[in-house]
Parts: sequence; structure tokens; C-alpha cells
Amino acid sequence: MELRISKRNQARLLALGASKERDPHFRWMVLFHTGILLSSAAEVIVFRRPFALWLAIPSGVLFMVANAARWWVIHSLREHWNVEVMNSTSIGVIVSGPFRWVRHPNYTAVFVEMIVLPLIHTAWFTALAGALLHIYVLRNRLRIEDAALMGNAHYRELMGGKPKFLPGWYD
Repeated sequence: MELRISKRNQARLLALGASKERDPHFRWMVLFHTGILLSSAAEVIVFRRPFALWLAIPSGVLFMVANAARWWVIHSLREHWNVEVMNSTSIGVIVSGPFRWVRHPNYTAVFVEMIVLPLIHTAWFTALAGALLHIYVLRNRLRIEDAALMGNAHYRELMGGKPKFLPGWYD
């Protein structure tokens, strides 16, 4: 469903004059997200990880909260939301929803999802290795996205003073 929304939004954005930014790391991000799912299952099966309710419940709750936050981002961005890097600042800058407090709330939500999803089934190695790899993936992605967005004076004025990921945590 997200890919359909993204494809539809991308077509609209391009028609309105937005530009698609070249992101040579996009395929690695897709591969990483797929790898988290596969690695979680493989770790549980291969290493016979026991199901731990004490870990599954808080991880499941955090996953649901992060998922709700991600859908809040999608709803707030509306036609601006996309899985690829699109510079749509010429069409407008979104400052509502979670963007009142941070510049990249979607990445925060996805980061939490990618850590706690493996932990629901005690795939702690995948959660740890995934977190470290995700930092690398996000670092590359944000270089491209921030360069595109901060190149717009209006975006810089509205969003430049906000933290990237968490309110009150300036980076």
C-alpha cells in the first residue's frame, strides 16, 4: 500500500515541478529493510531463540507506536510523502503534524520499528546489527535529502532550527 501511495505521489510531485534526487543508496536501503525481516526469522529459527513475553510485549507496543507515528507522518505530508528523495520544497513546506518539532520524524519511526520488530521474537543479534547498519543507511540518505531540502531558503527558514530526529535533541 505504501509503495502505491508513493508512486502516485511521485507522479503528482513531478507534474507539479518537484525534482527527484539521485540516490545511489536507495537500493541498499530497500535491501536493508528486507534483510531485517528475513534475518529476524532466520535468527529465531537457526538459533532457536525462545519466545520471551517480557520482551515481546514492550517491543510490540513500541512497534505499534512507531508504526502509528509513521502513518502520522504519511498523513501530515500528504502528497509530499514518498519513499524516494523528492525535493518538493518549491510546492510548499510541511510544518504541521510531527514536523512541528522535528525535520525527519519518519526516519525516527522507521529506526524504532527496525530495532523492535526483531526483538518481538528475541532476535537480539538482528536488532543490534540492524541498528548499526541502519545508522549507516540513514547517514547516506540524509546527506542527499538534507542537501536538497536545505537548498531552499524557505525550508531552511522554517525547519533549519529544528532537530532532525527527536524534540529537544539537537544534532
